[in-house]
Amino acid sequence: MVSLYPLKKHLLPLALGGLGIGTTEFVMMGLLPDIAKDFRIDIPTAGHLISAYAAGVVIGAPLLVAISGSFAPKKILLALMGLFTLFNGLSALCPNNSVPLMLAARLLAGLPHGAFFGVGSVVASRLAEKGKEARAISMMFAGLTLANLLIVPLGTFIGHHYSWRYTFGLVTFIGLVTLLFIQLWLPALPINRSGNFKSEIGIFRRWEPWLIILTTAIGTGGLFAWISYIAPLMTDVSHFSPNTVSYIMVLAGLGMVAGNFAGGRLADRMDPAKALLILLMAMVVTLILIFSFSNIKVLSLLFTFVAAALSLGLATPIQLLMIRTAKEGELMGAAATQAAFNIGNALGAFFGGLPIAAGFGYNAPALAGACMSLVGIFFARLLLSMQQKPSVPVVKAA
Repeated sequence: MVSLYPLKKHLLPLALGGLGIGTTEFVMMGLLPDIAKDFRIDIPTAGHLISAYAAGVVIGAPLLVAISGSFAPKKILLALMGLFTLFNGLSALCPNNSVPLMLAARLLAGLPHGAFFGVGSVVASRLAEKGKEARAISMMFAGLTLANLLIVPLGTFIGHHYSWRYTFGLVTFIGLVTLLFIQLWLPALPINRSGNFKSEIGIFRRWEPWLIILTTAIGTGGLFAWISYIAPLMTDVSHFSPNTVSYIMVLAGLGMVAGNFAGGRLADRMDPAKALLILLMAMVVTLILIFSFSNIKVLSLLFTFVAAALSLGLATPIQLLMIRTAKEGELMGAAATQAAFNIGNALGAFFGGLPIAAGFGYNAPALAGACMSLVGIFFARLLLSMQQKPSVPVVKAA
């Protein structure tokens, strides 16, 4: 049995990685107006930087796990965090007159994101006591929630009052500290994979992993449609001062902290697929409420907290569901789930930007998000119905 203290100590490097990754992913939403101003582009165009990062995650998650071959998890995590640190440093140094270069920097910075969380979630589940795997994974995601509670608001404040470049410099520093703690505290776990790429991608011959990916990519995209444009939503619709956006991000961070641990406990107490379905339904309702009542300040703040809680509440049930479904290729499956999250990030930013570009208000992305989450519910329901049946292969064996 793993005692509580060493479990927390061993998971700290993963949580630190989540802190850096969560900061660079979510701080962009609060800094969009500042970055758009410096690069002399409009906000929907600046939103492409969010999509570029997400595209990097989608490309990098399965690719980097695949080329890591039979390396031990600790070495994989060190390499991934090294790449993350390098490319976030380059983002901080990108000149204002080169939007394509900034897009490329964000794309490359996203490459290690999904693979880190994918490998990290498998490591966390292997370090956990039986029956507490979801809570161990949520401990890893705690770094991401703390990023939204503490570092994202701080980074937003720094970006508003000084420069967004200092914010990415802070992310780079967190990456360096994470490298140190991975080396010092993360156990050197044995390799637990076949090393055979062909056999690992065999998990995608069954429908269940694909349904998890579709549910994640489309269903969680609804939340990204909302949060990608949270800064102009709060200033133009809810009529908060731009100087209060960083404090609103603190509130969102509190929601993510609460949702992360609630999602972990929920997934340990019931079937993760059922937990996923419940949370997606709550997401649809919340996004519709955001669309309808964001002009009322108190309600806008309340729904910000709830939506943020749901955004992280979904993470652990989805990750645990994929690990259990893809046991013969858990690293590949977990990485694919992270890629799916960021397909949702890219789709959400894209579809959320369409009504803004068409001249609708900044509350319109929430309604687009609700539609995306409804599609996610459809796929989650299919997945739940298949759990009681034998796995059906996507293609027949030769």
